Amino acid sequence: MKTYQKIFESKNINYIKLNKDLIDDYLKMVNDPEVANKISHNPKKFTYEEELTWVNKNLEENALIFSMIEKKTNEFIGNVEIMHIDDNQVGEIGICITASMQNKHYGREAMQTIIKYGYEKIGLKKVELNVYKANQKAIHCYEKVGFVQDGIGKTKDDIHMIYKD
Repeated sequence: MKTYQKIFESKNINYIKLNKDLIDDYLKMVNDPEVANKISHNPKKFTYEEELTWVNKNLEENALIFSMIEKKTNEFIGNVEIMHIDDNQVGEIGICITASMQNKHYGREAMQTIIKYGYEKIGLKKVELNVYKANQKAIHCYEKVGFVQDGIGKTKDDIHMIYKD
C-alpha cells in the first residue's frame, strides 16, 4: 500500500499534495466521460505527458490542489482545490471526484473541509464556485454545505454560488 504525506485530514479523507504516483488515477478520472462532462465544456482525452506537465506545473507553483485519499482503503477519491484568490481574499473552489467514489458523501465532506482550510489556513474572507446547471447532484451537494445560487456563472450554462457561513 502506498503512503503519502498528509497535509490535512477530515473524518474519512486524507488530503495530500498532487503526486506523480497518482497520474494514472488522475488520467482515469479526467478521461472518464461521466466525469469529464461535468468539469469541462469541451472535454478532451489527456495523455500521460500532458498530465505529468500539469502536475509538475502545479507543484512548481505550489498550487492549492489536494488529492483526496480514502483513509479506510488508501484509494484515490479525487482532487479538491482553492483557485483564483482575488485581492479581497475571495477564493474560488473546485472539486472533481472519480466516478467510482461518487455518491458516497465524499463531496460534502471535502467541500466542508476545504472551506475550513481556506478560512483558517489561507485567510480567505469568502468562498465561491461555479457549477454547470446540468450538474444537479453537485448543486444539491453544494447547497447542503451552505452555498447559495448567486446568478450566472462563467458561461450561460453555469451557476455562480457563494458560501453563506
